[in-house]
Amino acid sequence: MHNDFLKVATDLNAGKKAYATAIIVRRKIPSSGKPGDKAIITADGKIHGWIGGGCTRGIVLKEALLSIQEGKPRLVSISPNAQPNTNSQSKIYTMTCQSGGEVDIYIEPVLPRPHLLVFGISHIAMALAKLAKAMSYTVTCVNHAPDKTVFPDVDTLIHIDSFDHQLDENSYVVVCTQGEGDVDALYAAIQSAPNYLSFVASRKKANSIYKDLRAKGITFDQLKGIKSPAGKDIGAKLPEEVAISILAEIVEDLRAEQTKENTQSKLEITNDDFYLNPVCNIPIQKSTAKHILKYKEESVYFCCDGCKVSFENAPEKYLPHL
Repeated sequence: MHNDFLKVATDLNAGKKAYATAIIVRRKIPSSGKPGDKAIITADGKIHGWIGGGCTRGIVLKEALLSIQEGKPRLVSISPNAQPNTNSQSKIYTMTCQSGGEVDIYIEPVLPRPHLLVFGISHIAMALAKLAKAMSYTVTCVNHAPDKTVFPDVDTLIHIDSFDHQLDENSYVVVCTQGEGDVDALYAAIQSAPNYLSFVASRKKANSIYKDLRAKGITFDQLKGIKSPAGKDIGAKLPEEVAISILAEIVEDLRAEQTKENTQSKLEITNDDFYLNPVCNIPIQKSTAKHILKYKEESVYFCCDGCKVSFENAPEKYLPHL
């Protein structure tokens, strides 16, 4: 089982996919999960491994998906006698399975490092690629003359004419052409619609380039999304200092969602096999659910016998819209 766990993790890391690991750290019988049991949960709701059944499985799925979305680990405690503890860092759930038992599970997200695309062959481009690789970022360099001797350590070199504009949500784009094909590079970068796009140039030069881009059909709203001058204002002069200021801005953007206070993440599941238990609001896998009943022609799925009994006693409380 441990080898299977490692293989899944290795494959996901190679594919740069986000996932969370869950491991049982404490158990009180008759909980089916044991200390050391572990699983990997992917962003589409698939569970690889074993961390218990019934409501435990659903709770772990919910908290793992939230952990991936927030980028934060958590300790989850599940007990039939759960008592809220304002001083605890644990997420506390009531065990609704009639069999009882207690379990504590540590959940940690594993998120792919950012993908940085650097346009240009300038000294700033070289410094940026080098420092980003030192931060374990995936780095792609795009220019008119891809040369491995100029960018020896990057993951991918692409000729600008072959750039296909397909980027994921974890991509950051920096155009540091500095006079060499500025318009072509910015035009291609804008077409990729990245979450972050910066242009290394003075405001005066940037405004001049923007006029040319408008003539090529780029809209004013698209231009508003470009950060220029690029990077945080740290008084940078040397290419390496400018690169540091840009990476600082990228890190700030990357962490922005994770540092918002007093916000509650909404659980998102894209897998159609999952159903939200109306009693405890825990997701259940419909294809493996053991507790199912029909209510007004609709199938209702439950994580455990306890939730099913609660629903049977007052169905209109949990599904008032039916």
